[in-house]
Amino acid sequence: MGHRDIVYAVDERIATITLNRPDKLNAWTHVMGQEIRQAMAEAGRDEGVRVIVLTGAGRGFYAGADMGLLSGLAEGGGAGQDVGPAAAEAAGEGEFRGSYAYFPTVPKPIIAALNGATAGLGLVIALYCDLRFASDAAVFTTAFSRRGLIAEHGISWTLPRLVGLQNALDLLLSARKIGAAEALRMGLVSQVMPAAELEAGVRAYARDLADAVSPRSMRVIKRQLWEAQFQSLAAATAVADREMIESFGSPDFKEGVAHFLEKRAPRF
Repeated sequence: MGHRDIVYAVDERIATITLNRPDKLNAWTHVMGQEIRQAMAEAGRDEGVRVIVLTGAGRGFYAGADMGLLSGLAEGGGAGQDVGPAAAEAAGEGEFRGSYAYFPTVPKPIIAALNGATAGLGLVIALYCDLRFASDAAVFTTAFSRRGLIAEHGISWTLPRLVGLQNALDLLLSARKIGAAEALRMGLVSQVMPAAELEAGVRAYARDLADAVSPRSMRVIKRQLWEAQFQSLAAATAVADREMIESFGSPDFKEGVAHFLEKRAPRF
Protein backbone atom coordinates (compact mmCIF):
# COMPACT_ATOMS: atom_id res chain seq x y z
CA MET A 1 0.00 0.00 0.00
CA GLY A 2 1.36 3.43 -0.95
CA HIS A 3 1.38 6.33 1.50
CA ARG A 4 1.43 10.10 1.07
CA ASP A 5 2.48 11.45 4.48
CA ILE A 6 4.32 8.50 6.08
CA VAL A 7 6.88 5.86 5.12
CA TYR A 8 6.31 2.30 6.34
CA ALA A 9 9.08 -0.28 6.32
CA VAL A 10 9.77 -3.64 7.99
CA ASP A 11 13.28 -4.96 8.58
CA GLU A 12 14.64 -7.49 11.08
CA ARG A 13 11.16 -7.86 12.63
CA ILE A 14 10.98 -4.13 13.37
CA ALA A 15 8.28 -2.02 11.68
CA THR A 16 9.33 1.62 11.31
CA ILE A 17 6.67 4.27 10.69
CA THR A 18 8.29 7.54 9.62
CA LEU A 19 6.22 10.72 9.51
CA ASN A 20 7.22 12.17 6.19
CA ARG A 21 6.48 15.89 5.83
CA PRO A 22 9.97 17.14 6.72
CA ASP A 23 9.44 20.56 5.13
CA LYS A 24 6.60 21.11 7.64
CA LEU A 25 8.36 19.44 10.61
CA ASN A 26 5.90 16.58 10.03
CA ALA A 27 2.89 18.68 11.03
CA TRP A 28 -0.40 16.79 11.21
CA THR A 29 -2.82 16.27 8.36
CA HIS A 30 -5.98 14.19 8.19
CA VAL A 31 -4.24 11.88 5.71
CA MET A 32 -1.30 11.41 8.08
CA GLY A 33 -3.65 10.45 10.90
CA GLN A 34 -5.34 7.85 8.71
CA GLU A 35 -2.06 6.47 7.44
CA ILE A 36 -0.60 6.12 10.93
CA ARG A 37 -3.65 4.13 11.99
CA GLN A 38 -3.45 1.91 8.92
CA ALA A 39 0.27 1.28 9.45
CA MET A 40 -0.23 0.47 13.14
CA ALA A 41 -2.97 -2.00 12.22
CA GLU A 42 -0.77 -3.61 9.57
CA ALA A 43 2.17 -3.94 11.98
CA GLY A 44 -0.14 -5.36 14.64
CA ARG A 45 -1.38 -8.09 12.27
CA ASP A 46 1.97 -8.95 10.74
CA GLU A 47 3.45 -12.03 12.45
CA GLY A 48 6.84 -10.99 11.09
CA VAL A 49 6.80 -7.80 13.19
CA ARG A 50 7.77 -7.86 16.87
CA VAL A 51 8.34 -4.15 17.62
CA ILE A 52 7.11 -0.85 16.15
CA VAL A 53 9.19 2.34 15.98
CA LEU A 54 7.49 5.68 15.29
CA THR A 55 9.75 8.56 14.24
CA GLY A 56 9.92 11.63 12.02
CA ALA A 57 11.82 12.55 8.88
CA GLY A 58 14.15 15.53 8.93
CA ARG A 59 14.57 17.87 11.91
CA GLY A 60 11.28 17.22 13.66
CA PHE A 61 9.32 14.37 15.15
CA TYR A 62 5.81 15.80 14.95
CA ALA A 63 5.23 19.53 15.19
CA GLY A 64 1.52 19.40 15.98
CA ALA A 65 -1.20 20.52 13.63
CA ASP A 66 -0.36 22.22 10.35
CA MET A 67 -0.62 25.96 11.09
CA GLY A 68 -2.05 26.59 7.65
CA LEU A 69 -4.99 24.34 8.53
CA LEU A 70 -5.41 26.00 11.94
CA SER A 71 -5.38 29.43 10.30
CA GLY A 72 -8.16 28.38 7.97
CA LEU A 73 -10.13 26.99 10.89
CA ALA A 74 -9.75 30.22 12.88
CA GLU A 75 -10.93 32.29 9.95
CA GLY A 76 -13.77 29.95 9.04
CA GLY A 77 -15.01 29.37 12.58
CA GLY A 78 -15.67 25.66 12.10
CA ALA A 79 -13.88 22.36 11.88
CA GLY A 80 -12.92 21.39 8.35
CA GLN A 81 -12.19 17.96 6.94
CA ASP A 82 -8.46 18.27 7.53
CA VAL A 83 -8.62 19.44 11.16
CA GLY A 84 -9.53 17.12 14.03
CA PRO A 85 -9.90 13.36 13.95
CA ALA A 86 -12.42 11.73 11.72
CA ALA A 87 -15.04 9.47 13.26
CA ALA A 88 -13.22 6.39 11.97
CA GLU A 89 -10.01 7.56 13.64
CA ALA A 90 -11.84 8.16 16.92
CA ALA A 91 -13.10 4.59 17.17
CA GLY A 92 -11.41 2.35 19.71
CA GLU A 93 -11.85 -0.34 22.34
CA GLY A 94 -13.13 0.18 25.88
CA GLU A 95 -11.31 3.08 27.52
CA PHE A 96 -8.97 3.38 24.56
CA ARG A 97 -11.20 5.47 22.33
CA GLY A 98 -10.11 8.66 20.61
CA SER A 99 -7.98 9.73 17.69
CA TYR A 100 -4.73 8.19 19.00
CA ALA A 101 -5.84 6.43 22.19
CA TYR A 102 -5.91 3.20 20.18
CA PHE A 103 -2.10 2.91 20.44
CA PRO A 104 -2.37 0.87 23.68
CA THR A 105 -4.54 -1.69 21.86
CA VAL A 106 -1.83 -2.42 19.27
CA PRO A 107 -0.50 -5.82 20.50
CA LYS A 108 3.18 -4.93 20.11
CA PRO A 109 5.45 -2.43 21.87
CA ILE A 110 5.55 1.01 20.23
CA ILE A 111 8.74 3.04 20.68
CA ALA A 112 8.71 6.75 19.86
CA ALA A 113 12.09 7.91 18.52
CA LEU A 114 11.78 11.64 19.17
CA ASN A 115 14.34 13.11 16.82
CA GLY A 116 13.35 16.77 17.04
CA ALA A 117 10.45 19.14 17.67
CA THR A 118 7.62 17.36 19.51
CA ALA A 119 4.76 19.79 19.94
CA GLY A 120 1.03 19.82 20.54
CA LEU A 121 -0.55 16.79 18.91
CA GLY A 122 2.95 15.42 18.38
CA LEU A 123 3.43 15.29 22.15
CA VAL A 124 -0.01 13.72 22.59
CA ILE A 125 0.97 10.93 20.19
CA ALA A 126 4.36 10.41 21.84
CA LEU A 127 2.60 9.90 25.18
CA TYR A 128 0.43 7.13 23.74
CA CYS A 129 3.55 5.21 22.71
CA ASP A 130 4.87 2.67 25.18
CA LEU A 131 8.41 4.07 25.37
CA ARG A 132 9.95 7.40 24.39
CA PHE A 133 13.63 7.79 23.43
CA ALA A 134 14.72 11.34 22.61
CA SER A 135 17.53 13.00 20.75
CA ASP A 136 19.46 15.50 22.87
CA ALA A 137 18.34 18.07 20.29
CA ALA A 138 14.62 17.37 20.83
CA VAL A 139 12.38 20.16 22.12
CA PHE A 140 8.96 19.62 23.68
CA THR A 141 5.91 21.83 24.18
CA THR A 142 2.22 21.22 24.75
CA ALA A 143 1.50 24.42 22.72
CA PHE A 144 -2.27 24.35 23.30
CA SER A 145 -2.70 27.25 25.72
CA ARG A 146 -0.70 29.56 23.43
CA ARG A 147 -3.13 28.82 20.59
CA GLY A 148 -6.29 29.43 22.62
CA LEU A 149 -6.88 25.67 22.84
CA ILE A 150 -7.23 23.17 25.68
CA ALA A 151 -5.56 19.92 26.83
CA GLU A 152 -6.41 17.86 23.78
CA HIS A 153 -6.92 14.17 22.99
CA GLY A 154 -6.52 12.77 26.50
CA ILE A 155 -3.22 14.48 27.39
CA SER A 156 -4.81 15.61 30.67
CA TRP A 157 -4.86 11.88 31.56
CA THR A 158 -1.59 10.64 30.06
CA LEU A 159 0.77 13.49 30.98
CA PRO A 160 0.21 13.55 34.79
CA ARG A 161 0.75 9.78 34.92
CA LEU A 162 4.25 10.24 33.54
CA VAL A 163 5.43 13.52 35.07
CA GLY A 164 3.08 14.12 38.03
CA LEU A 165 0.34 16.68 38.49
CA GLN A 166 2.59 19.70 39.20
CA ASN A 167 4.75 19.17 36.12
CA ALA A 168 1.67 18.48 33.98
CA LEU A 169 0.06 21.72 35.15
CA ASP A 170 3.27 23.60 34.41
CA LEU A 171 3.64 22.18 30.90
CA LEU A 172 -0.03 22.56 29.97
CA LEU A 173 -0.70 25.98 31.49
CA SER A 174 2.50 27.67 30.34
CA ALA A 175 3.05 25.70 27.11
CA ARG A 176 6.72 26.58 27.59
CA LYS A 177 9.38 24.75 25.63
CA ILE A 178 11.61 22.25 27.42
CA GLY A 179 14.69 20.44 26.22
CA ALA A 180 15.48 16.75 26.30
CA ALA A 181 17.42 16.93 29.57
CA GLU A 182 14.49 18.47 31.45
CA ALA A 183 12.10 16.02 29.78
CA LEU A 184 14.25 13.17 31.10
CA ARG A 185 14.31 14.60 34.63
CA MET A 186 10.51 14.86 34.59
CA GLY A 187 10.06 11.31 33.33
CA LEU A 188 8.56 12.46 30.06
CA VAL A 189 11.07 10.34 28.12
CA SER A 190 12.83 7.07 28.95
CA GLN A 191 16.26 7.85 27.53
CA VAL A 192 18.15 10.71 25.86
CA MET A 193 20.81 10.01 23.23
CA PRO A 194 23.10 12.17 21.08
CA ALA A 195 21.22 13.14 17.93
CA ALA A 196 23.64 11.26 15.70
CA GLU A 197 23.14 8.07 17.72
CA LEU A 198 19.35 8.09 18.20
CA GLU A 199 18.40 5.93 15.24
CA ALA A 200 21.03 3.28 16.00
CA GLY A 201 20.30 3.36 19.74
CA VAL A 202 16.56 2.91 19.29
CA ARG A 203 17.12 0.18 16.74
CA ALA A 204 19.48 -1.68 19.07
CA TYR A 205 16.87 -1.59 21.84
CA ALA A 206 14.15 -2.71 19.43
CA ARG A 207 16.36 -5.52 18.12
CA ASP A 208 16.90 -6.80 21.66
CA LEU A 209 13.13 -6.94 22.19
CA ALA A 210 12.60 -8.61 18.81
CA ASP A 211 15.35 -11.19 19.27
CA ALA A 212 15.46 -11.99 22.99
CA VAL A 213 11.96 -11.47 24.38
CA SER A 214 8.81 -13.57 24.05
CA PRO A 215 6.32 -11.83 21.74
CA ARG A 216 3.49 -13.36 23.72
CA SER A 217 4.92 -11.98 26.95
CA MET A 218 5.25 -8.49 25.44
CA ARG A 219 1.69 -8.61 24.15
CA VAL A 220 0.22 -9.68 27.50
CA ILE A 221 2.40 -7.38 29.64
CA LYS A 222 1.56 -4.34 27.50
CA ARG A 223 -2.15 -5.07 27.83
CA GLN A 224 -1.82 -5.65 31.59
CA LEU A 225 -0.03 -2.36 32.21
CA TRP A 226 -2.38 -0.19 30.18
CA GLU A 227 -5.55 -1.85 31.51
CA ALA A 228 -4.24 -1.70 35.09
CA GLN A 229 -4.60 2.10 34.91
CA PHE A 230 -8.36 1.49 35.26
CA GLN A 231 -8.24 -1.45 37.71
CA SER A 232 -7.97 -1.97 41.44
CA LEU A 233 -5.00 -3.92 42.83
CA ALA A 234 -7.29 -6.90 43.40
CA ALA A 235 -8.50 -6.85 39.82
CA ALA A 236 -4.98 -6.47 38.40
CA THR A 237 -3.78 -9.36 40.57
CA ALA A 238 -6.64 -11.58 39.41
CA VAL A 239 -5.76 -10.86 35.78
CA ALA A 240 -2.10 -11.65 36.48
CA ASP A 241 -2.98 -14.94 38.15
CA ARG A 242 -5.09 -16.01 35.17
CA GLU A 243 -2.47 -14.93 32.65
CA MET A 244 0.29 -16.74 34.57
CA ILE A 245 -1.59 -20.03 34.38
CA GLU A 246 -2.13 -19.54 30.65
CA SER A 247 1.57 -18.76 30.22
CA PHE A 248 2.56 -22.13 31.68
CA GLY A 249 0.91 -23.90 28.73
CA SER A 250 2.36 -21.66 26.04
CA PRO A 251 5.19 -22.56 23.62
CA ASP A 252 6.96 -19.32 24.59
CA PHE A 253 7.19 -20.43 28.23
CA LYS A 254 8.66 -23.77 27.21
CA GLU A 255 11.20 -22.05 24.97
CA GLY A 256 11.96 -19.46 27.65
CA VAL A 257 12.96 -22.19 30.09
CA ALA A 258 14.70 -24.34 27.47
CA HIS A 259 17.01 -21.67 26.07
CA PHE A 260 18.03 -20.61 29.59
CA LEU A 261 18.87 -24.17 30.66
CA GLU A 262 20.59 -24.95 27.36
CA LYS A 263 22.55 -21.68 27.45
CA ARG A 264 21.65 -20.67 23.89
CA ALA A 265 19.89 -17.81 22.15
CA PRO A 266 16.09 -17.98 22.33
CA ARG A 267 14.01 -19.04 19.36
CA PHE A 268 10.63 -17.51 20.12
